[in-house]
Amino acid sequence: MSKINDLEQEVKADVKEATEAVSAKNADKPWFKRLSLTTWIFIALALGVVAGLALQGTPDIATTYIKPLGTIFLNLIKMIVVPLVIFSMIAGVISLSDIKKVGAIGGKTIAYYLCTTACAIIIGLIIANVFNVGGGYTLTADELSYEAKAAPSFIETIVNIFPNNFVQPMSDASMLQIIVIALFFGFGILAAGKKAQPVADFVNGMSEVCIKIMHMIISIAPFGVFGLIAPVVATNGPDILLPLLKLILVAYLAMILHMVLVYSGMVKAIAKMGPLTFFKGQLRAMTFAFASASSVGTLPINMECSEKLGVRREISSFVLPLGATINMDGTAIYQGVCAIFIAQVFGIDLTIGQQCVIIMTAVLSSIGTAGVPGSGMIMLAMVLQSVGLPVEGIALVAGVDRVLDMMRTVVNITGDQSAAVCVDSLEKRKEARQAAKAA
Repeated sequence: MSKINDLEQEVKADVKEATEAVSAKNADKPWFKRLSLTTWIFIALALGVVAGLALQGTPDIATTYIKPLGTIFLNLIKMIVVPLVIFSMIAGVISLSDIKKVGAIGGKTIAYYLCTTACAIIIGLIIANVFNVGGGYTLTADELSYEAKAAPSFIETIVNIFPNNFVQPMSDASMLQIIVIALFFGFGILAAGKKAQPVADFVNGMSEVCIKIMHMIISIAPFGVFGLIAPVVATNGPDILLPLLKLILVAYLAMILHMVLVYSGMVKAIAKMGPLTFFKGQLRAMTFAFASASSVGTLPINMECSEKLGVRREISSFVLPLGATINMDGTAIYQGVCAIFIAQVFGIDLTIGQQCVIIMTAVLSSIGTAGVPGSGMIMLAMVLQSVGLPVEGIALVAGVDRVLDMMRTVVNITGDQSAAVCVDSLEKRKEARQAAKAA
C-alpha cells in the first residue's frame, strides 16, 4: 500500500513539474499568443457582430469585402472534409479489425440518434405550447405563398445511398455515399488480410496527413468566423428579426434545454463525464457551428474536439461523419416550434394526437431526407402536411431561417459529439468485460 502511495505522490510531482514548466514557457510569450484558439474564435465572433451592426446601413461592404474571408475559410474546410472522412473512416474500420464490431457500433449510433431526435421534437413542442409561440399573429393562407420541394421517399433515399461510381460522390460531397464507399473499402482491406497491408499503411498515413492539414486550416478559424458572422448581422438587421423575435427566442430556449438536459444526462449517465467537462471540450466546435451554420463544415473541428474529450479515433471517425449526415436534433426542435407557431398564426388548434403525428413524422423524415440539400425546409413541409397545416406558413419563417439554422447546427454537432462520447464509453466497457472473461 505504501508503494502505491509513493507512486501516486511521484506522479503528482511529475504533473506539477510539467504544469509549472508549461506555465513558465507561456509566461514568456506575448499576451495575444497566450490566448487559446477558442478564446480567439469568441473574440472574432464578437467583433463580427459589432462590425455587422456598424455596417447595417451599407451591407454591401460586408458582403463584398468581409464575406470573402469566411468563404475562403469554408472552402478550405470543404476541401479537406471529403478526404478526411474517407481516409479516417477506412482507417477506423481497419483499426476495429472486425466487421461485426463495425455493425455493433453502427447500431448503437443510429439508435442513439433516433432516441435523441424524438426527445428533441418533444421538447420543441412542449416549449412552443408553454410560451404560446404564435400568439399575437393573425394571418390567412392567402397572404403567403410557398412552393414546397418534393421530398424523396424513404425507398428512394435508401437506393441513393449506394453510389453507381467512385468519383461522383467525392465531387458532389455526398456524405452518405462517401460513408458507404469508405465502409466497403474498409471491409475489403480487412477481408484481404496481409496482402492489403500496404494499402492499410497508405490509408493510415493519408489519415494522419489529412488531420495535420485540418489543424493548419483550423488555426485560421478566427478570421473565418469574423468573415462569416459580420455579413449575416449586417444583412439581417432588426427589421427582419424583431417581428419574429419571440419565435427565435423560443426556438433557442428549446435547443439550449435539449443540450443541457438530454446531452448532459446521456453523457453523465452513460460515459460518466461531467456536463461542464463535455461542453468545455466541445466549445470550439459549437462556436464555429454557430458562425458557419454547417454541420459538415464543422466536422473537422468536431473531430479535433472529440480527441480532446478522450474519444478513440476509430469511434469518432465513424460516429461523427454519420451524425453530420443523419443526426438532426436541432432541425427536429425547429420543426416542432415552427409547426406550433404556424398553427397558432393561422388560428388552428393542434390536438395531442396531431402533435404525436408531428413527433413520428419528424423522426422518420430525419432519416428519409438525410443528406438532401435544403432538408430543413423539406422536413418542415412534410411535418406540416402530415397534420394538415398550410405549407404556405413556411414563408413566415423563411426570413429568419439563417438565424435559426445557426443554433440548430450547434445542437446537431453537439449531439454528434455526445453520441461519440457515449458509444466510445459503451465499447470500452464491453471490451473490459470481454477481457475479464478471457482472463
